[in-house]
Amino acid sequence: MNEMTTDMAPDMVPVDAYGALTGPMTLTIQRILPGPVERIWDYLTDGALRARWLAAGEMEPRVGGAAEFIWRNDELTDPPGAKPQGFGAEHRMKATVTEYDPPRRLAFTWEETGGVAITLEPKGTRVLLTLTHRDLPRRSMLLGVSAGWHAHLDVLVARARSVEPAPFWDAWARLRAEYDARLPA
Repeated sequence: MNEMTTDMAPDMVPVDAYGALTGPMTLTIQRILPGPVERIWDYLTDGALRARWLAAGEMEPRVGGAAEFIWRNDELTDPPGAKPQGFGAEHRMKATVTEYDPPRRLAFTWEETGGVAITLEPKGTRVLLTLTHRDLPRRSMLLGVSAGWHAHLDVLVARARSVEPAPFWDAWARLRAEYDARLPA
């Protein structure tokens, strides 16, 4: 039984650790996190907390607000693992908040894609996080984004549980290969 199905409330459906295609070049991935939902919302919207699992940066807390994501993946885990070729020490991206409904739903633009939406749903003492990244323009980006979200969300689960996450880059490289085998060409 994978980790995602081991500590759920009896009324919850098991969550697959892997993301799935839910539309043309659209990834949906879910995680079960310890609550309360407000705590997980803070991990999404507070730049200092978000830096511990995804990317630092400010986010204006409103629809139309500016957001910046600053990835420093080498700093997410200790050790960081073996960084694949082609990745720098830092990557920055500007975004615009398109939905802001605390503590339930956050959505934002994401460069050349249709954007990202994250929904939080309380489930007893736990929270079901559903992330959808829409309209990825090419398969290579779909594979990188799938591995990236999977690895980043695994770090979030570890942080929310107060345990040390596995080395980020090692997980990302393994997951990139696994998604290449799992997702249609």
